[in-house]
Order: sequence, then structure tokens, then C-alpha cells
Amino acid sequence: MPAVKLEGLAVRYTIQINGKAREVDADPQMPLLWVLRDLLDMKGTKFGCGRSFCGACTVHLNGAPTRSCVTPVSAVGSASITTIEAMAGTPTGRAVQRAWLALDVVQCGYCQAGQIMSASALLAKNPKPSDTDIDKAMSGNICRCATYTRIRAAIKQAAGMPSADSRDTLV
Repeated sequence: MPAVKLEGLAVRYTIQINGKAREVDADPQMPLLWVLRDLLDMKGTKFGCGRSFCGACTVHLNGAPTRSCVTPVSAVGSASITTIEAMAGTPTGRAVQRAWLALDVVQCGYCQAGQIMSASALLAKNPKPSDTDIDKAMSGNICRCATYTRIRAAIKQAAGMPSADSRDTLV
């Protein structure tokens, strides 16, 4: 149970991030994104739109991709939070990151933490996704550099699947 601090509006929360309990004092309505970035100095999760439209702020909450920009810290409770900083520590995360590098998915790179978080959640739930599954899972992640074809190919590579669509063939 969080303890209210007397000197302000902050509440003390113990949240589970990347397998470790972390204590933070935060306003209950503070978005998880700002708890991560400003209070815990974890800069991998990015701010994009602040409205849950772009996916740059995606983290996993009990394994499910979640937009941290609209998730108040008070809603986290005892859920397990996984951020991009921990993705290399999971077999699926490692496979996705290797595929991202092998296929040169990244251009500007700003959206990529959120893209990788969504892709990893998809593959953890569905290890052999169809193109439709990939499109649906990734639909909330915007890439201004438009590397969508490479993103799909990287997800397939991480899943150990050949790319059946000629549009996924890279030059």
C-alpha cells in the first residue's frame, strides 16, 4: 500500500521494473513514461505524442504492450513493467534486436524502442505470426521514416520465418 507523503501531493509507490522493485514518489496521475524517464532516469522509453497514438512510449505491463504516456503510475499496482532496457535479457527480445540490426530497420531511430516492444510482445504471444497478425499488432506504432516493410521483415526473421511477400524483399 502506498504511503502518502505529508509535504506534497506525491505518493510513494513500489513498482516492479525489469525484475526489480523500485520506489518512487510521484503524483498519482503522473504518467508512467515520466516516472521512468524523469524519476528513474530510464531514457529508453520515448515521448512521442502524449496521447497514445504513436507507440514510441510502449512498455510491457505484465507482458502486454502498453502506452506509458497515458498510463498513470497509480494504475500500475503490482504489475510487472518491462522496458526496452531489459529486452536483450529475453530470448524473444534478443531475436528481435538482432533482426532489427541485420535488416537495418532503423533510420532516425526515435520510434524503434516502441516498435521493438510491440514486436517482442507479439512474438511472445504468437511465435509465428501472419502478415495480418503483424500488421494488427504493429498498427499503433508510427514510424515517420516509413520503415514498415523492414519492420515486418525483421519480425518474420526474429520468428524464424521466411518472407513470403516480395514487398518484404530488401534491396
